[in-house]
Amino acid sequence: MNRDWKNLFPSRRMIFLGAGGVVLLGLTARLAELQLFRQAEFETKAREVRIKLEPAPPHRGTIYDRSGRELASSKRNFYVTLRPEVASQDRDLQKRRQEIGEVIERVGRLLRLSEAKKRTLLQDATTPPGHRDILIADDLTWEEFAQVNVMAPELAGISAEVGELRSYPLQAAFYHTIGYVQKANEADIQRMVEHELTVAGEAPDSPEGKARATAVRRLYKHPAMRVGKQGIEAYGELALKGDPGKVRLLQNATGRVIDRLPSEDLAGKPGADVVLSVDADLQNFAIQRFGSEAGSAVMIDVATGEVMCMVSTPAPDPNLFVSGIASAPYKALREDERNPLYHKAYDGVYNPGSTFKIVVAAAALETGAMDPEDTVPCSGKAWYYNRFYNCWKPEGHGTMNLRTGLKNSCDCYFYRAAERTGIEEIAKVAKRFGLGHRYELGITGGKAGVVPNNEWKLNHPRIKERWYPGDTISAGIGQGYVTATPFEMAVMIARAAGGAGMPDPHLIVNGLRVPDPTITPMGEFKPGVLELVRDGMLAVTEGGGTAAASGSLDPENKLPAPYTGARMAGKSGSAQVIGLDKYRDSRGRAISNDKLPWHLRDNALFVAYAPIDKPRYAVAVIVEHGVSGSRVGAPIARDLLAHALRTDPGARKAFVPKTRDIASADGAAQPT
Repeated sequence: MNRDWKNLFPSRRMIFLGAGGVVLLGLTARLAELQLFRQAEFETKAREVRIKLEPAPPHRGTIYDRSGRELASSKRNFYVTLRPEVASQDRDLQKRRQEIGEVIERVGRLLRLSEAKKRTLLQDATTPPGHRDILIADDLTWEEFAQVNVMAPELAGISAEVGELRSYPLQAAFYHTIGYVQKANEADIQRMVEHELTVAGEAPDSPEGKARATAVRRLYKHPAMRVGKQGIEAYGELALKGDPGKVRLLQNATGRVIDRLPSEDLAGKPGADVVLSVDADLQNFAIQRFGSEAGSAVMIDVATGEVMCMVSTPAPDPNLFVSGIASAPYKALREDERNPLYHKAYDGVYNPGSTFKIVVAAAALETGAMDPEDTVPCSGKAWYYNRFYNCWKPEGHGTMNLRTGLKNSCDCYFYRAAERTGIEEIAKVAKRFGLGHRYELGITGGKAGVVPNNEWKLNHPRIKERWYPGDTISAGIGQGYVTATPFEMAVMIARAAGGAGMPDPHLIVNGLRVPDPTITPMGEFKPGVLELVRDGMLAVTEGGGTAAASGSLDPENKLPAPYTGARMAGKSGSAQVIGLDKYRDSRGRAISNDKLPWHLRDNALFVAYAPIDKPRYAVAVIVEHGVSGSRVGAPIARDLLAHALRTDPGARKAFVPKTRDIASADGAAQPT
């Protein structure tokens, strides 16, 4: 078949040209649509590609003392971050590690980072996920910050930022009470995720729960974000941290942040401010008064139940922990025999020694087991249950009644009082005096001492035996199984001074609600019981008493009215930390404290209140291994009470921030 190729070719050419024209027309129409009709839409999308929304840590709430002095606040923070996926886009792990390492090395030279720090940063930067900022260093000087800022364009992935950093102006004074903040680890983040889900009432596997968990994780991964690690900072984390916002960041093609865009409409909500009942001046005075001694002191306002000071000494500076403490100084703190990291006032559990005789005296009177004029002979030892129990005074005190028994702290008198009263009644009265309870103060930690009885001993996992009569004899002088924290002992003496009307103790007066509904009320004692016990404590600080030298708070009558000429009443105690049978000389005699190593010497205790006629302040002092409560503890208690009466912090209304939230114990903020 013959074909006319000349006629056929033009028709095919027209077909191809027509098809090309259709395609060109379509492209022109599409370009016109994009350029003319959807220009604004794609301009917005282009900006969104360059603008990134990042979590913005909110301003953390300030913690104040009762006078409005800042105990924990925020300061300006210059810091440097690294974004690994910007520092290196190489998919080869070895090359990626090398490129990121070079960036860290260069910035490390600018900031004088240690080799260990650079190794840690490189490990973090090469561990997935890479799309997160890693904190290189914070709390930089302006000079260091400026150096990095100038060099940042040449350092891929490096950004110099300005934010906030937690600061503790009074350094070690409130380490144990306020605690500190630090970068969150994975356990912290998981804890905060669970806490926030619980507060919000959301299931972890629900869409809302997953979204909240992601938001919490992103927030606590932020280089400028910190989490409370202990103390009020940890207990009140949800209230103190506030609600996070967002910040718009303008990035270049490499992902480096080149500008911060206005983000006021995305601002978060500041955290709640918290006001403590403590007086910073009194707290610092107490620390200075302890000097190089290790121990604790707790003072309570008898009229209000407010904690005026809560000292545990020595203590580290919490500022050391905010950006991460180096291993060497932390090791030194852990190995210090004076236990600076331990909150002695709240977590420390000690035999109360002879201070417990206040409870035994009240129990004996309340039950009628002893009359105040009943006498007990003291020859320096007493025979009970086939063995001798020694008095602290080998030659004996002679004939003792209630007042003289307290005045001289005669062990033989209280052996008899305890035997007649019985451990069950002693335990009931001990709890009415505030012992055997962990007080919820709005801080982490805290322990309850032991108020033993038959049930306690039978159920103790390591003892599991009945109570023996000899156990009661030891308990009568605050030894054996009886233990208490310094805070409990402060409550004990405050209740002895204030009676049934004394309010429950509390540490936080504004900003956080901290309920403690399980406190045992003191209740009313029989008429005259507390008066007789107080009279015995007054005798302790008068002529011939064990602490007579420390009784007067104002020997020169210089205290302001109504405290001029004030005296204190109290009770001394010395508690063994080891059994005497373990340390005896070649003749079988107990080795004296001055010949024992420091950590084996007796603890020195003293509890007191003042003024004696209308008690306002009560204090418990423990000097670890101080040997003598009357010689070492009483002078400290005297000076603390004198200072409190001189400045009278409880008479001033507690500071109230201008704007504040009050949060409940679960951390949910509630406006007032």
